[in-house]
Amino acid sequence: MRFQTLLSGVITLALTVNAYWLEDITHQGVAPFAGDGYTVFRNVKDFGAKGDGVTDDTAAITQAMNTPNNRCLQGCASTTTKPAVVYFPSGTYLISSSIVPPYFTQIIGDPTNRPVLKATANFQGFGLIDGNPYYTSNLNWVSTNVFYRQIRNLVIDTTGIAPATAATGIHWPTSQATSLINVEFNMPTDSSTVHVGLFIESGSGGFMSDLTFNGGATGASMGNQQYTMRNLVFNNCQTAIIQLWNWGWTYIGLQINNCNKGIDITAGGSDAIATGSITVIDSTFKDTPVGITTAWETGSKPATAGSIILENLSLSNVPVAVQGPSGTVLAGGSTTIAGWGQGHQYTPDGPQTLQGTITPNSRPSSLTSGSAYYSRSKPQYEDLTTGDIVSARSSGAKGDASTDDTAALQSAINSAASAGKVLFLDYGVYKVTGTLSIPAGAKIVGEGYPIIVASGSTFGDMSNPKPLLQVGAKSGDAGQVEFSDFVVGTQGAAPGATLIEWNLASPAGTPSGMWDVHARVGGFQGSDFQVAQCPKQPGSSAVNSNCIGAYMLMHVTSQATNLYMENTWLWTADHDIEDASNTQITVYSGRGLLIESTVGNFWLLGTAVEHNNLYNYQFANTKNIFASMLQTETPYYQPLPDATTPFPVVTALNDPDFTTSCSGVSGNCANAWGLRIVDSTDLFIYGAGHYSFFDNYSTTCSTVDAGENCQSRIVSIEGSSSNINVYALNTIGSLSMIDKDGTSLAKWQDNENVFPANIILFRTG
Repeated sequence: MRFQTLLSGVITLALTVNAYWLEDITHQGVAPFAGDGYTVFRNVKDFGAKGDGVTDDTAAITQAMNTPNNRCLQGCASTTTKPAVVYFPSGTYLISSSIVPPYFTQIIGDPTNRPVLKATANFQGFGLIDGNPYYTSNLNWVSTNVFYRQIRNLVIDTTGIAPATAATGIHWPTSQATSLINVEFNMPTDSSTVHVGLFIESGSGGFMSDLTFNGGATGASMGNQQYTMRNLVFNNCQTAIIQLWNWGWTYIGLQINNCNKGIDITAGGSDAIATGSITVIDSTFKDTPVGITTAWETGSKPATAGSIILENLSLSNVPVAVQGPSGTVLAGGSTTIAGWGQGHQYTPDGPQTLQGTITPNSRPSSLTSGSAYYSRSKPQYEDLTTGDIVSARSSGAKGDASTDDTAALQSAINSAASAGKVLFLDYGVYKVTGTLSIPAGAKIVGEGYPIIVASGSTFGDMSNPKPLLQVGAKSGDAGQVEFSDFVVGTQGAAPGATLIEWNLASPAGTPSGMWDVHARVGGFQGSDFQVAQCPKQPGSSAVNSNCIGAYMLMHVTSQATNLYMENTWLWTADHDIEDASNTQITVYSGRGLLIESTVGNFWLLGTAVEHNNLYNYQFANTKNIFASMLQTETPYYQPLPDATTPFPVVTALNDPDFTTSCSGVSGNCANAWGLRIVDSTDLFIYGAGHYSFFDNYSTTCSTVDAGENCQSRIVSIEGSSSNINVYALNTIGSLSMIDKDGTSLAKWQDNENVFPANIILFRTG
């Protein structure tokens, strides 16, 4: 007995020593609007889960998700007030029915030894994890309003369910600021299997990375407006991917091994193709008879639906690369497809129908790692211990939405960076009344999307803007910084707030990074920009100065360089997340993301910027940018007021001057640009969706029947810009799809797609 006791103690000690730091640190997250005693961090074992592979842990896990039984589930539209991080230590957790994460939930497993969520033989439910359940005939949450959630570091196992019994690993109809990362799906490989790893039927994504699918009838069956997906691996699936529908989808680093079929985009058939487009780059298909099946053929409808771009696709024993209704469209074998496309092209004149070889983009070496574009998965700092983590709350910050946390946060940032440690931003709403300086070497990780809000007079002068986060003291300062899993915003009127100013020049080969870092201006409790303060006012051009929420969301300055951004959503709120009906509001932000670095070298993977007054993305005097699936929406209030109000033109920032540029242009010309490119070179955009759904809150303008006339123009290339390359450009609600120096190059009606208009290849030359 003594030996057994000693052995047990040694094993326990070893497990404790090797546990992931997130499991062992003291958790002090505060949800200031959730009520006394509310707990943000929940370890499922604290709620009775065993993880022993024998015990049914369904009830315990459900309790961890839902406690104290007033989180946002059935009948709740959405909320930011009750966040949760639900943590799974290593182990095998048997479940007999679906786990349903409430709104604003992160599910995190131990990345050093991923926990397994395994279905029992008698499992009941739609997904081992059901991210948006059907309590009625409709999804519980409107899928385009499901934000701020993630699942990472899990193994999802359906092999205990009979192969011929329907089973789904994860059901995930969601939208921006969501992610699946480092998840493995294990399914039966029997020929009778009908299992599906990942099922998505709707939403407006989004980003996923580092997923592996083993076995099953279908690895991933997906329909959503748009997505970037990176490093997905499919092994021994009957079909790796079925696209149920989309507007645009970018796959990077896709690996398909020993599947019967790679990507199926035949849904709807040739008379009603449901897939807008797919872009596949830096990928490998191996031992798979057919790489891609499409319903596109001459005369198929809509005209540009089913568009495809392939670039740097390696084939090994793939006899047919692309198969159409009448047989082989593109032969395969064991080869590399440098570039191939199908759809409409403008180079820059068009449209021209394309189905064949294209010249691939000539990639700057500063953007690549080997032959592929550089990428880096979100760091989780698995090798660190609790001694390497500095808590913001332990450093004196309160995060209660009312205390001024400026000094405490600055002290914590400085002490963590100087000691080479990670600052852990415990959940909270951190009010800040002055600029936070982020020194080189800083690493900041949030718990469940805490938010830092700019508040007070420092941020109140539109003529003298100040940054909330200033990364590097001046443009061109050397060093590297890493941010992950937190949000920046404002509290009360902040017409002079730039939420992030990025000055840092990071070394080539080791860029700085932002992963799952978002901006949210308005629409949440603690912002002072909700329905009560900032209701929409259709028909009125009057501006409520108390609802001017930001000057700019993010500014990358002239000498900054080498920044990698992944799954970053910069959002000026269009609705109140806390409102039971998600009622629309009017909040003003001047500018979205401005990159004006003359040095260049930026990576934007799965980013979105929405509802900013002058523009959403602007690239000015810059170069060497790689982007995948940019996504924007024009402010819903425009054109009342239009983009000339309330932010005056600042020529030093290369602001668009709509008063001048709209001269002679009919329609709603003075609306925000989705993307504006000025005097820039060597830009490589692999998917873009620029949408204008509203004319002063009315959606009647955005349909094909209405003439897609919400605004006149939405993408602009100006000045000495050259070598601008855009694959899979999608626009909605704009008469012109893309303009050069005030002249339209492409009209929507020449490029009709499933709902957007689509140009699969655009080049300026």
